[in-house]
Amino acid sequence: MATLIALIRGINVGTAKRIAMKDLRERLTDLGYDDVRTLLQSGNAVFGTTDSATVAAGKIEKLLVDEFDVKARVLVRTRAQVLAAVAADPLGDVATDGSKHFLGFLESKPSKKVLAGIDELSDDDCTAPDIARVIDDHVYLWCPNGISKATFAKVNWDKKLGIAATMRNWNTVTKLLALAED
Repeated sequence: MATLIALIRGINVGTAKRIAMKDLRERLTDLGYDDVRTLLQSGNAVFGTTDSATVAAGKIEKLLVDEFDVKARVLVRTRAQVLAAVAADPLGDVATDGSKHFLGFLESKPSKKVLAGIDELSDDDCTAPDIARVIDDHVYLWCPNGISKATFAKVNWDKKLGIAATMRNWNTVTKLLALAED
């Protein structure tokens, strides 16, 4: 049995797509997932299963529509995949505040051609002091003045990359990893 981390995109932001985490835990348990735990109200769940990450994502997306009338993308990673993404962080030397340091989870690895056309990935006066890097299927952001003041605040990463993306700050990522410890 693997421990999976589900990252549900765009729920409980403002008044739209509201789902109580207690209800989500109950429904995930009804799907047959073990030891379901949630973190915060922003759509983070950890659970044990024999399902692959892809199968779990599909089941959870269907559950959200069927049970909550909420359409939302779900990206699922194993604990090992999240640990590898954290270890690959290219911004660890400069990112000193976990609330301003972000890890974006991508549906797949974007092509080099797509990445070459994204101005926000360059280091120049237009993006400074903010930094963005893409490694494999993750986006790493450092926004020293906070995300709301960052050059990335209004970037639609889904549109720029052409694939689904969901962001979590570093504090949340490390809490999810702790929650997912075997």
